[in-house]
Amino acid sequence: MTGNFNFQHENTALLSVTSVEAPVVMTSAEFDERLAPSLKRLRLSKRLLERVAGVSERRWWSPGTSFDDAAIEAGAKAIAEAGVEPSEIGLLINTSVTRRNLEPSVAVKIHHQLGLPSSALNFDLANACLGFVNGITMAANMIESGQIRYALIVAGEDAQGTQEATFNRLNSPDSTRQDYLREFATLTLGSGAAAAVIGRADEHPGSHRIVGGVSRAGTQHHELCVGGVDGMYTDTKGLLDGGLELVVDAWNEAHEHKGWDWRSMDRYVTHQVSNSYTNAIIKAVDLVRERVPITFPRWGNVGPASLPMTLAQEARTLNPGDRVLCMGVGSGLNTTMMEIAW
Repeated sequence: MTGNFNFQHENTALLSVTSVEAPVVMTSAEFDERLAPSLKRLRLSKRLLERVAGVSERRWWSPGTSFDDAAIEAGAKAIAEAGVEPSEIGLLINTSVTRRNLEPSVAVKIHHQLGLPSSALNFDLANACLGFVNGITMAANMIESGQIRYALIVAGEDAQGTQEATFNRLNSPDSTRQDYLREFATLTLGSGAAAAVIGRADEHPGSHRIVGGVSRAGTQHHELCVGGVDGMYTDTKGLLDGGLELVVDAWNEAHEHKGWDWRSMDRYVTHQVSNSYTNAIIKAVDLVRERVPITFPRWGNVGPASLPMTLAQEARTLNPGDRVLCMGVGSGLNTTMMEIAW
């Protein structure tokens, strides 16, 4: 069966990628203490977050700092590092899952605070943890069509409110072991922000060309992970099994029918979820483990900001000519693999 969407870019490059790390460290040991009444009542052991998910800590924002403030900070850093003026940005895509209201878009505040021109398109693109990579693809198409010169993609996430609500539910006297398992993934979430600027490769020698990649949908799994403002409910095993099948199908077809060869990349930058997810992907498509950077133990799962935050960290050690494969899976399910020539 063939089913991948195949995309290639000829003249689009990543000019900068930046991250903002939330400052308040919340350890999994602290989460265990917050949940001590329910863990004792339900006869569940502590340290499950560390032993099962591999998440030792995650981060929250300081009081008074909001997720979109952090996205603005990351965006300003990305524009400065790209060496372009805010007035040159023709497109802003916010890919945050977090939002405080249904309308207007989160993008409008970011657009205003960054001083982007009124000619710059701005909107939210929501596709769970895959949104940032999707935003890059959409922006690259608009750059290569000549509609815009530069695009800014941002994401800012805040896990605190959702996790506080989860503590309250799980500590209620009528919560069950099944409730804990359904909301376990919520406890692995973290807060953070990321941004990237992309533009024409021929105008920026030394930039990092976005080569292209593949995407594949497995939307029969759309009920495996459902999140809202107050909580996220996940069939953890179903999500792992469905996501793994989707990734393997996309990977195999990319190599057999689409002409890609990603078996010897210099770095595999994956969406960060947990030990079991990462280990399963590495084994299933035979990745070189040492080339897969791991950030979830100290950041948790930062949603769509997770992959670009990890890429921003790795940028310090990447060399010109390195080949980087970005790999993500988003609830729903969808997967994308995108190659960048560093």
